[in-house]
Amino acid sequence: MAFPEQTPAADIGERLAVTDEPLGPKRPTGIPGRARSERIVRILAYIGLTLVALLFFVPFLWTVATSLKTLPETVGFDFLPDDPSLTAYREALTEFNFLRYTANSAGLAAAITLSDVALASLGGYAFARLRFPGREVLFVLVLATLMIPDQLRLVPVYQMLVRADLVGTYQGLFFIKMVAAVSLFLMRQYFLTIPRDLEEAAKLDNAGYFKTYWRVMLPLAGPALAAVTILTFQGIWNELFWPLIILQDPEKWTLPIGIAQFVSVYQTLWPQLMAASVIAILPIAVIYVFFQRYFVAGIAASGVKG
Repeated sequence: MAFPEQTPAADIGERLAVTDEPLGPKRPTGIPGRARSERIVRILAYIGLTLVALLFFVPFLWTVATSLKTLPETVGFDFLPDDPSLTAYREALTEFNFLRYTANSAGLAAAITLSDVALASLGGYAFARLRFPGREVLFVLVLATLMIPDQLRLVPVYQMLVRADLVGTYQGLFFIKMVAAVSLFLMRQYFLTIPRDLEEAAKLDNAGYFKTYWRVMLPLAGPALAAVTILTFQGIWNELFWPLIILQDPEKWTLPIGIAQFVSVYQTLWPQLMAASVIAILPIAVIYVFFQRYFVAGIAASGVKG
């Protein structure tokens, strides 16, 4: 019986060195293409999501279109204005003192946001890393405050502000909103996801609790800080209940109170109302566009470990 002639080892080495030709059967290279049905399903999903996004975007487009109309044009269902005009924006910013309201809201929101981020990060670090008697009970009590609506604690809080002579001042509103339980919860949950090895390394360098928090933990908590910043700023910027109760001087009003003045018993100034609403929306939209990546990352990471 005749055997096929075998290739000498030297010839195999020469062939590999010269042509780099692999031995044995050739394997398919690259990632195989998606099945046609899978591509169709993916395209349909994107089309559906786009339609839903456009549906939710219609009220904003209607707001912008109405702000460019005159008051008679707002009667009816015409979407686009016949003669677009920025008169409503000019009147909202000048005749209705909205520049003052915007400055009041910006200053108040910035101060409360800084306070909330600082106190919530400190409290979150303490609840996540420090061990002290009653830690879990205190944290449960903090979360329990989320179940108490502002309307239920209106009377006792207002009485305390009256006794402290803080009604009608920004300080009264600041003390009510200086830190939020939601912010403390998010920071605590995020700090729990950071490995303890980093703290142990800081202890070897003789770092105390505050230095570990400031130099090690806080720089790693960027996504959580961004999430807390956006949530707090947006909440204070749109807050109506407590500013309406406390800020009784029109010169101290915030944007939501000013917007409410366009609605009266006998008439609603729709173009000015919509122009003021667009002015109020823009800062929040800009902040979210720039920090949305950190916001999503912070919210996602805060729910990993409890």
